[in-house]
Amino acid sequence: MMTSAPKWALVLTRAIYLNIRSFQNTQPQIGQAVYIDDSAVIIGKVTIAEDVSVWPMTVIRGDVNIIEIGRRTNIQDGSILHVTHVGPYSPNGGPLLIGEGVTIGHGAILHACIIGDYCLIGMGSTVLDQAQIEPYSMLGAGSVLPPGKVIKSGELWVGNPARKVRDLTTQQIESLQYSADHYVKLKNAYLAN
Repeated sequence: MMTSAPKWALVLTRAIYLNIRSFQNTQPQIGQAVYIDDSAVIIGKVTIAEDVSVWPMTVIRGDVNIIEIGRRTNIQDGSILHVTHVGPYSPNGGPLLIGEGVTIGHGAILHACIIGDYCLIGMGSTVLDQAQIEPYSMLGAGSVLPPGKVIKSGELWVGNPARKVRDLTTQQIESLQYSADHYVKLKNAYLAN
């Protein structure tokens, strides 16, 4: 006589898949070799390329516009990613576009902005609507990048509101690639565990 699975096993199995949710019949698209922690939540019009890692308690909510995350990007614990809807005060709305090899530090908030390849968004930073961070740039921990501001390639900005403090050193630019590589190795260890 076969016995059915215990009730707790069914609840646990269902809970694992509740963190990736469709919205208005649009399911997130997830690439190969992606690590998504069970406590992260991904909703709607979200495209995640291969080798991305999404760490605990992160929210990626593509309900009213699209979110695209490039390959080898890591989104660290407690980050919040969202977008702006099309409306009378935002006729084109605002997608969130993140490039390749980006490191998004713990507790960062990204809202309807554009982040270029191999950037670092420091822990606890906020990047607001229509702001742009060009490739190989850094936004320091705890900084707030106001709407529409542009960080040029190779610059370091810090503060609230964030301002340019200097150009990055060669070593800092190299560290951006290192950070992406490190998080790919770490997520591979989690996937293998």
